[in-house]
Amino acid sequence: MRFLFITGREIKYQRNDVLRRAFNRIGKVDMVGVTNRSNSIILNSLWLSLIAISKLIKNRYDLVFVGFYGQLLMYPVGLFSRFPILFDAFISTFDTLSSDRKLVAPNSAIGKSLIAVDKYACDLANHVMLDTQDQVEYFINLYRIPAQKISSIPVGCNESIFYPRENQTTKPVTRILYYSSYLPLHGVEAIVQAAGYLGDKSIDFRLIGEGQTLEATKELSIQLGLNNIRFLPPIPIEELPNEIAYADICLGGHFGSSEKAARVIPGKIYQILAMQKPLIAANRGANLGLLQHEESAYLCNPNDPEDLARAILRLHEDPNFRKKIAHRGREVYQEVASEDVITASLKSIVSDLVG
Repeated sequence: MRFLFITGREIKYQRNDVLRRAFNRIGKVDMVGVTNRSNSIILNSLWLSLIAISKLIKNRYDLVFVGFYGQLLMYPVGLFSRFPILFDAFISTFDTLSSDRKLVAPNSAIGKSLIAVDKYACDLANHVMLDTQDQVEYFINLYRIPAQKISSIPVGCNESIFYPRENQTTKPVTRILYYSSYLPLHGVEAIVQAAGYLGDKSIDFRLIGEGQTLEATKELSIQLGLNNIRFLPPIPIEELPNEIAYADICLGGHFGSSEKAARVIPGKIYQILAMQKPLIAANRGANLGLLQHEESAYLCNPNDPEDLARAILRLHEDPNFRKKIAHRGREVYQEVASEDVITASLKSIVSDLVG
């Protein structure tokens, strides 16, 4: 089979990368995407649409896949494609900008326009994909998408990069790792406050990334007088496994209290599980469909720094317990979200669409 694979965000973005690798196992893939993130999603989508339209006119495909971020791409692709379209909506534009980032009032004209953007993009597709069943239910309820037209496939991760490493040398201080793009739903301020409760312990925090709430988070750290946190800039994804391998405990989140934070499973959780590292995650929503408390992860209340501090201290004091949940976490990943599992699920959807 031959596929046209179109993405609005970078090809190496975790969701896009995993699905691209899965499509390559099923058939031949023509790519339309970018390697670097654009400052303007509108201009980027316009440029990619022109390339995609040219390919749709000149070539024959068994299926067209529109990946994240693809809402704006769906309009020209939906109008020009003669072939079945599989659309990975992945996020709700409306929910991201109104509930998550709080940039748009939900009942405003812009908010209602964003709902229309998401809904029409889904209407143009033959089938819609999301990453969790909680997200599927949200889309069905908000956008009135027929249940038979929508499926969930987990985010997973690139297993050529994220796999178990040998244990690193013993360190006198327990290292806690968290990496993110500092979006409000990540709830990074809860991590900083938890660090404040653990200031007298041999525990250090390593926070990697940049984004919307970074400066406020740094300011909070200064106000609390913390010296057990290091804020580090983003690193290439190829270097991330070294950071995970060297950490003693990894934080998955999301630690924010928004509704979206509950409906999604952070991509970093799959990476941490795949690398067989002890994980602390939020005890709510979609996480509960994947993780079991004190078995495959240690779950704590979202937006609760004291509970997060207790979770970190529990794992800090019991290395054998850390090994236990890390081992079971790896097993859960292989059972539910491995690249083989994702490829099989995708192949089933593609086969139904292609006929």
